[in-house]
Amino acid sequence: MKSVAGVRAGVAAVVCVVIALVAALAVDGRLDRHWILRGLTLVLALGCAAVLWNGDGRKARPIIAVVGMAMFGLVFPLSSTSWSQPPEIEFALAVADDAKAAAQKQASSAVTVADVKAAAEARGGAIGSLKTDRSPTVRGADAYPLIVRAKAAQGRPWACLSFEYGLNAKVRSC
Repeated sequence: MKSVAGVRAGVAAVVCVVIALVAALAVDGRLDRHWILRGLTLVLALGCAAVLWNGDGRKARPIIAVVGMAMFGLVFPLSSTSWSQPPEIEFALAVADDAKAAAQKQASSAVTVADVKAAAEARGGAIGSLKTDRSPTVRGADAYPLIVRAKAAQGRPWACLSFEYGLNAKVRSC
């Protein structure tokens, strides 16, 4: 009986690792992939697989282990993958693509702030924080990381965009 539980636990652990890797690699490489959160959920899923492997005792123990593996091995990795691209991040990625294309068209080796500003404005957005009475200074409009807003008149939500090594975009929430 112990070998059947061990095989089930081993298969479940392998499935959790495969799901975690596929979910991590499904996210655009220019985004922060939340490696700490993904690692913790994988450790918790593997812990639940260990509880399943050591199935001695009450009937509730394997049920708790299976529910934990379903949550930490399937639901959390998939939901964090689908939530990794809210609309402001998708807008920033599109602006990054447009700015990179403009820089390459000009035969430039780096994307300038002007390229990003032109790309954001062409898509109906803006760069920099919104100037308000509470915050009269505009931040993130003249040096990387730039604040990219999907709508010119909207303050938040926004994303931070920077270019590393000239043409490699990095987008994160800020």
